[in-house]
Amino acid sequence: MAKRIKEDCYTKTINTIKKYNLIENDDKIVVGVSGGPDSMCLLDILIKVCQNNPSPLAIIVAHVNHMIRDEADEEENFVKNFCKKNNVKFYSKRIDVKKIANTNKIGIEEAGRNERYAFFEEVLLKENANKIAIAHNKNDKAETVIMNILRGTGISGLKGIEVKNGKYIRPLIECERYEIEDYCIKENLNPKIDKSNFNNIYTRNKVRNIVIPYIKDEFNPNIIETISRLSELVTEEEEYIEKQVKNAYITVLLDETENEIILDLKTFNLQEKVIKSKIIIYTITRLFGTSKGIGKVHIEDILKLCSNNIGNKYLTPNKNVKIYIKNHKIYVSKL
Repeated sequence: MAKRIKEDCYTKTINTIKKYNLIENDDKIVVGVSGGPDSMCLLDILIKVCQNNPSPLAIIVAHVNHMIRDEADEEENFVKNFCKKNNVKFYSKRIDVKKIANTNKIGIEEAGRNERYAFFEEVLLKENANKIAIAHNKNDKAETVIMNILRGTGISGLKGIEVKNGKYIRPLIECERYEIEDYCIKENLNPKIDKSNFNNIYTRNKVRNIVIPYIKDEFNPNIIETISRLSELVTEEEEYIEKQVKNAYITVLLDETENEIILDLKTFNLQEKVIKSKIIIYTITRLFGTSKGIGKVHIEDILKLCSNNIGNKYLTPNKNVKIYIKNHKIYVSKL
């Protein structure tokens, strides 16, 4: 049984890499490694991938010391020594995450995540790498879906964590946490355990340690797999809708510059409501690189503005964007 589980974790990861074409010849990959079971499993498997690949592949480890827990320095040295032993280039950065969270008035979780990803990007540029590997697994994906539901997500939130998003790849996304932990035991990786994962003051920890175990015990012991299947179905449907949105965007587009996008109002209003909503999000994303801060209430207001066109009117959903109607055209502009 143990041997089968070990093969499952490794084989699942290799199959995921092949299925989604996550790694190609001559890739240079930054691997985010905390020292915990997930990231150590990912690093160990990617080392094996590099060793077994006939064409050149390179991995570089990036580790962030959040300076929160007493064990942080020990974890940093652990990852550093593992990399030295396996001849893997290692970068680390010490960041006072608590101070950054207080300064920016955001949660410690969000501050830590922002700083980690910023450092991964920094190492990627320094090393002229082209991909960043993150150790999210199937449990993380299920937790994210549940958290999104609790926040009142749209359909996109049911996708959870994507296996591939631009330069970011997640080779462990089809492995469950117990398989990863078993792999670490069988390969003698001796990962460090972050005790804060058992502290239920954080939303994700509550979902992980309270909500999911309760659902498993009372409703569905296979809830992780069930949510994963739901996520895959939603992803397929979203990919189809995104294609329709891009086609519709082309039909309504009149002009596009760095600071402004102009859409044809009449053609826009002929679209189905779901497509119109998606066009607004797609347009704002093209202009700013993100639609963060634009919620359902903003989209509803914009659709009303477009359907009740009387004179010159405008909306400013946030401090960066202005949307107004003039001469039967929709202007989406940077402020």
